[in-house]
Amino acid sequence: MIRKLLVATVGTALLSGACATTTTAAPEASSAPVQEGSSTMQPSATTPTTQPENPVLAKWVGPYGGVPAFDKVQVAYFKPALEAAMEQTRKEVAAIAGNPAAPTFENTIAAMEDASRTLSDVRTIYGIWSSSMNGPEFQAVEREMAPKLAAFSDEITQNEQLFQRIEAVYTSPDKAKLPPEQQRLAWVRYTNFVRAGAKLDAAAKKRMVEINQRLASLYTSFSQNVLADEEGYAVILESEADLAGLPDSFRAGAAAAAEARGLKGKWAIPNTRSAMEPFLTYSSRRELREKVWRYYVDRGDNRDAHDNNAIISEILKLRAERAKLLGYATHAHWRLENTMAKTPERAMELMEAVWKPAVARVREEVADMQAIANKEGAKFKIAPWDYRYYAEKVRKAKYDLDQNEVKPYLQLEKLREGMFWVAGELFGFVFEPVNNVPVYHPDVRVWEVKDKATGRHIGLWYFDPYARQGKRSGAWMNAYRAQERFKGDVTTIVSNNANFVKGKPGEPVLISWEDASTLFHEFGHALHGLNSQVTYGTLSGTAVARDYVEFPSQLLEHWLPTPEVLNRFALNAETGKPVPPELVARITKASTFNQGFATVEYLASALVDMKLHLAGDKPIDADAFERETLKTLGMPQEIVMRHRTPQFSHVFAGDGYSAGYYSYLWSDTLTADAYEAFTEGKGAYDRDVAERLRKHVFSVGNTIDPAEGYRAFRGKEAGIDALMRKRGFPVPSAPASKKAK
Repeated sequence: MIRKLLVATVGTALLSGACATTTTAAPEASSAPVQEGSSTMQPSATTPTTQPENPVLAKWVGPYGGVPAFDKVQVAYFKPALEAAMEQTRKEVAAIAGNPAAPTFENTIAAMEDASRTLSDVRTIYGIWSSSMNGPEFQAVEREMAPKLAAFSDEITQNEQLFQRIEAVYTSPDKAKLPPEQQRLAWVRYTNFVRAGAKLDAAAKKRMVEINQRLASLYTSFSQNVLADEEGYAVILESEADLAGLPDSFRAGAAAAAEARGLKGKWAIPNTRSAMEPFLTYSSRRELREKVWRYYVDRGDNRDAHDNNAIISEILKLRAERAKLLGYATHAHWRLENTMAKTPERAMELMEAVWKPAVARVREEVADMQAIANKEGAKFKIAPWDYRYYAEKVRKAKYDLDQNEVKPYLQLEKLREGMFWVAGELFGFVFEPVNNVPVYHPDVRVWEVKDKATGRHIGLWYFDPYARQGKRSGAWMNAYRAQERFKGDVTTIVSNNANFVKGKPGEPVLISWEDASTLFHEFGHALHGLNSQVTYGTLSGTAVARDYVEFPSQLLEHWLPTPEVLNRFALNAETGKPVPPELVARITKASTFNQGFATVEYLASALVDMKLHLAGDKPIDADAFERETLKTLGMPQEIVMRHRTPQFSHVFAGDGYSAGYYSYLWSDTLTADAYEAFTEGKGAYDRDVAERLRKHVFSVGNTIDPAEGYRAFRGKEAGIDALMRKRGFPVPSAPASKKAK
């Protein structure tokens, strides 16, 4: 998931698991009590300040081209910092719009690159607090500032003088004489303004402002409600009997989670995916599995003060109205216009091509699980809270592979080292830990990234791996600062963020295979940012089409199961010995196991997302629409959506992945085909293929059309066949090979 921390219209360093991106400062964050262990960094909003200047507004100084002064941040600084930064941007934009000289690329399009730099930096820190350091005091600021920030964004895009200058440059015959990257930037600026309503009449513009302000408030409420349900619910285990089936590493994490809640001697299962999934996989207590499952899938849907259903209905209504104002049939048509898919119909075509074989595979998986349950004397049919538990039994029976056998080899820190090694092999990066930059929480660590051959500084990588109060669940990547060469060489600052459960102090944190894949996925986003080599920050790194941005991240997942990584970095936490070759062979053999579940769980969410936004202005009851749509699709009753609508933060905590959750499948179509470029060559670490990948995909950002970049790398377009092979589904016969282009 990618999270962009800035408004696209004012600086376009954007706001992303698996992952998500939105155009609000806090796409999926919010609601929480004050963070534990962070009292020196997040005092009350009413705490008197002693700083002579607001450090959130201050220019980033220090090593590595300047870094955020996280150690000086207080919640009380955010509102005045945002207001001052908006006013500064207002003056900068006014100077560009009012320039008496004729519009040129340099005095208009390029000048916009310099406008709002302070606001971008402020919103970066603001976004980090929203997603990772969120408490009641911050939420109050967030609720107040969300509509103000939305209104400010509209103020910029509705500045007629400014748009006239942008349009003049874009439509000028002289544009064809510009270098390709400058032509692309002019297109991006012009297109973003038009799509935001720059060409509407006065009445329509006024209504756009009202809609966007209201949506900003609704997105904030949605986020805060989800976080409230994640932090407000936890299953407390009272006795050793309640721990039946759970591995020791998970027990240790549950004990630590309980102690953090003041319940020493008990065990807590937090209401997050990173706790829910392993509990459902290993617990032999069926009634407890159901309880944990229900808490998790009912987030935002408890008919209480944090219920999100009414919010969803209003969001959908407002999005439909906005799309009509802008001249689009539906919100989905507006969102997909500048993606690789181009239209909702093409996205639906791909999803439907995969849906039927995935459902057929689920039926096979359920039959295998039910047979084992029946053999054990079960008097029930497999339910959603049973799926993971019995899937593990099937994995053991079919492939002689037990996740408990794998997990001791999956140490978080060793896998991090493995990611660094892969980055070195593919892109020539080295990572060196640094201690001379401030962080916003003691859990956060920082590495400098350098070019292995020359020692050149590439950027900084921040790592925030652990769950805590005030931190949204899931995993994501942030870009604190975009790489650019517009006025000097500006290097990037990126971060990866996760929610792994801490164990006892000093003990290695063991994670699941799925969590390890997610770790590599988010690191792929970071490498996309670190490889960027563009001139203008607006086009840098991950600032690409939504259904392309997940391509580099999903591609990197392929390197986790390579023997080179497993042999070097999958080391037993007790013995230090590498994972045995025979275990690697069994992992490889089981690579397509449970793909029916994984694909249907994801695709159900993607299909419901698209259908919600294709419904236009039809009034929608979210719960009813979800039930009826899944029934029509033939959703297996043993599975629920990966993200049910009341907690679907990708879609309802901002516009980012709205009508765009299909992007993971579209990107994986590219991913599967792209990895075959390596396997067709010298293997996963083929330097020539990696260089083509860097040159045409990872380094170019949004300076070229993504389809053009992919064809330059692969020499052809990607069809669906490689995706079906990757997931172990039947490959369709010609001419059914859908192309992602």
